[in-house]
Amino acid sequence: MDLFYKAKAVRLRSYHEKYLTAEEDEETVIQDRDGASKNAIWTVEFINNAEQFNTIRLKSCYNKYLTASNQRFLLGMTGRKVLQTLPQRLDSSVEWEPIREGNQVKLRTRKGQFLRANDSIPPWRNSVTHNIPHRTSTQDWVLWDVDVVEILVHSPVPKEPPPLVYHDQEEETNWRSESTSPSSTLYSTSAQSFSRQESGEFMASSLMKFGDGRLIYYHIANEYGEIDDGVEGVCIPFKGSSVEELTKTLEEETGLEDITVCTKSPLNGKLYPLRLQLPPNNANMDVVVVPSGLM
Repeated sequence: MDLFYKAKAVRLRSYHEKYLTAEEDEETVIQDRDGASKNAIWTVEFINNAEQFNTIRLKSCYNKYLTASNQRFLLGMTGRKVLQTLPQRLDSSVEWEPIREGNQVKLRTRKGQFLRANDSIPPWRNSVTHNIPHRTSTQDWVLWDVDVVEILVHSPVPKEPPPLVYHDQEEETNWRSESTSPSSTLYSTSAQSFSRQESGEFMASSLMKFGDGRLIYYHIANEYGEIDDGVEGVCIPFKGSSVEELTKTLEEETGLEDITVCTKSPLNGKLYPLRLQLPPNNANMDVVVVPSGLM
């Protein structure tokens, strides 16, 4: 947050050395190498209250806010569109929490997703989405350099969050005992592990019970029967045990018909259809959805 304290206007430079840019259609947000353009400058608005002491809004040159929308960027893929909007009521979709990492910053939505600069082949190239990266190769795509282009004369002073208050010593002792118990530690560790892997489709409210079902990460093959390893797959919960059940679930999820569910060989990279039962013990799986006619 301190990277924005004295900022009235900023440029945000992505990992790919491109700037967060508001398109002339006054709706689209992309990455562009022209950092001198007015479209790459974002006005900073601070939200200072007891609940949002470190939250900002970013306004484009068209006086529209950087918005984490609910629109899918591509069908069957993680990531939601980031747009310029001017809602009648300013809600959490236009609020971003800066999280500093060294000399860079992550911008997190109220739902725990991050502003992400995409790369790879079109239509991903130069696009901007918000989601939770779980692949090592894309972790840096949510990091942004902040270039301050206009300084506030009087910078806002962030309010600290209210301190925890315990009514008595016995209550504090009970709270500490519960928070360090083996069962709470197990739950905490499990929840943290899952949050690192969950896709943009699922938030904390939809976490499966520990040990109930498995997680399926899937990609959709292109017209050549290939997948782009640089693009994250979608994560869905699955409680079935057969390939038939998984196939039906993925058809409903993707809207495709007569698909083949495959696994990718780690040895030669080839796709092999799933024929037998799924792995036991509800182990998580990575699969590839191959549309009809490509196998």
